[in-house]
Amino acid sequence: MHIPLDYETLRVVWWALLGVLLIGFALTDGYDLGVGALLPFVGRSDQERRLVINAIAPHWEGHQVWFILGGGAIFAAWPFVYAVSFSGFYLAMFLVLAALILRPVSFKYRSKHADPAWRNRWDWALFVGGFVPALVFGVAVGNVLAGAPFRFDSDLRMTYEGSLLGLFTPFTLLTGLLSVAMLALHGAGWLAVKIEEGPVLVRTRAIARIAALASIALFLIGGVMVAKGGMGLALTGAVDTQGPSNPLMSASVAAPGGWLANYGAHPWMVLAPVLGLVGPLVALAGITARRGWLNLLGTALATTGIIATVGLSMFPFILPSSIDPRSSLTVWNASSSHMTLFIMLIVTVIFLPVVLGYTAWVMKMLGGRITLRDVQTNPDFY
Repeated sequence: MHIPLDYETLRVVWWALLGVLLIGFALTDGYDLGVGALLPFVGRSDQERRLVINAIAPHWEGHQVWFILGGGAIFAAWPFVYAVSFSGFYLAMFLVLAALILRPVSFKYRSKHADPAWRNRWDWALFVGGFVPALVFGVAVGNVLAGAPFRFDSDLRMTYEGSLLGLFTPFTLLTGLLSVAMLALHGAGWLAVKIEEGPVLVRTRAIARIAALASIALFLIGGVMVAKGGMGLALTGAVDTQGPSNPLMSASVAAPGGWLANYGAHPWMVLAPVLGLVGPLVALAGITARRGWLNLLGTALATTGIIATVGLSMFPFILPSSIDPRSSLTVWNASSSHMTLFIMLIVTVIFLPVVLGYTAWVMKMLGGRITLRDVQTNPDFY
C-alpha cells in the first residue's frame, strides 16, 4: 500500500493531533470540572446549586468523547508513552477515575431525596469530582516537564522508580494549582453565558477575577521555575526522523533551560505563552464589562495557550526520563508504525469532524440562559 505522507510528517501530524485532542478535552470537559469545583462556593441554597448543576448536566457526557479520544490516541499512536505513563502513574490515574465516577453518580442521586444534608454531601462529591481531576492533571503535566523516573533496559523492558507521593513536588503542586485556577476560570466563563443574572452570577464573577489573577501569577512563576530550575533535555548527534521507533536508538542529554530553546529557534511559538497570559486578561475585561461571551473567549484562549506552551516548549520530547535521559520518549522514537499512523489519520479525518459537528449541534440546541424558574418548573432538570 502506497502511503502518500512520509514517516516524519505523520509523526509530527500525530504529535499535533494529540495536542488538539488534549486542548479539546480541556475546552469542553474542562469547564465541567471547573463548574464542579465552584459549585459549593457560588451556589448557597438548593435552588442556586441546581441552577449551577443544570448548566453542565446536559453536556458533560458528550464531552467524555474527548477524554476517550485523547487516551485512545496515546495508546494507538504513541504506545511507548502509553505504556510508561499508564504504568508509572497508575495510582494517580486511579485517583482521577475514582473522582470522575463521583460526578455522574452525584448527578443521578442528588435530587432523589429532599433531605438538605443528603444533597449537601452530593454537592461536595461534585466538588471532589471537579477539583481532584483538575489538580492531578496539572500535577501530571508538571511531572512530564520535570521528567518521570523511568528507564529502559537493553530489551526495552521499562522500570519505573517513582511513587504516588513522589509525584507531588513544589513545582508539580504549582502546576496542579495552575490547572485548578485555569479550569475554575473556564468554568466561571461557562456559567457567565449559561445562568441568569443574580446572586450566583455575582459570586461567579468575583471568583473568576481571583482565578484569572491566580492563573497569570502561577503561569509566570511556573515559567521562571522552568527557566531557573535546570529543566530540559536536548537531542545530540544525528536524529533519524524516519527511522524505527526505539527509545534506545536516540541520544538525549540533560540540558538545563532546554525547554526554552524552541522559542529562540522558532519565534512564532511565543504566541502560545502570550495567549496563556492575554487570555485571563481578556476574561477579566469580559467580567468587568459583563460580556459573558468575551469572558468565555478569554478563558478558552487562556486554556489553549497554557496547554500549547507545554507541548511547544518540549518538542520533540513527549515524556522525558529524569533518571536516564537516554530513555526519554520523543516524537521520533516512540510512535507506532508508518502504516498505523496513516490508517489512524484516515479514521481521524473522517470522524473528528463528526465529533466537532455533534459538539457544535448540542451547543446550539441547548443554548440560552438557565433561570431559577426553569429549575423550579422543568421536570427534566436535576
